[in-house]
Amino acid sequence: MAVTLGGANGHFELNVCTPLMTKTMMQSVRLLSDIAVSFKVNCVDGITANKDKINKVVQESLMLVTALKVHIGYDKSCQIAKTAYKNGTTLKEEAVKLGIVSAAQFDEWVRPEKMVEPM
Repeated sequence: MAVTLGGANGHFELNVCTPLMTKTMMQSVRLLSDIAVSFKVNCVDGITANKDKINKVVQESLMLVTALKVHIGYDKSCQIAKTAYKNGTTLKEEAVKLGIVSAAQFDEWVRPEKMVEPM
């Protein structure tokens, strides 16, 4: 608030509130840097990824259907995604069950690691 008021009441380069604004900004920067260190020490250090859980969640994700659209079209992709969502199954299970793609085709086309790398 002090920075806003100091800036609003100052005139061009002749702002008499510059020392107050500078001091306030430096306090804010110091506070943020202290918080970042505390957050790292108390929250981030020691965290490890549960790779098995991550892989399971990714493989069950409905977003993978976007990789199928190129090969089977939008309508069939939507059908697979909607059915999988409704039945609580995976895209692969529904795609194979509906006879739209084989398990081998699904595994070839749907590669999450390829979906997140730069083009």
